[in-house]
Amino acid sequence: MTQTTTMTVRLPRDVIDRLEALARATDRTKSYLAGRAIEVYLEQEEWQVNAIEQAVAEANAPGARYYEHGEIKERIAARTRDARGQRK
Repeated sequence: MTQTTTMTVRLPRDVIDRLEALARATDRTKSYLAGRAIEVYLEQEEWQVNAIEQAVAEANAPGARYYEHGEIKERIAARTRDARGQRK
């Protein structure tokens, strides 16, 4: 079994009311729902932070190539035209 500890969090009354209603509707405890919500939040935020760190590392790597905004814009426009079967 996973070891747990207690943490106190202050929440607005309306959030507590919603949490209580969801706990009743799902036959779960408020503690379980709050813990799962925090886990999901952490997974999302950690993924985003890791992706940003990876992108920064790639941008800072030797030989990284940078493109001007206009060049990227034209590449996207060309691909869009190609996908639609259009010509410039």
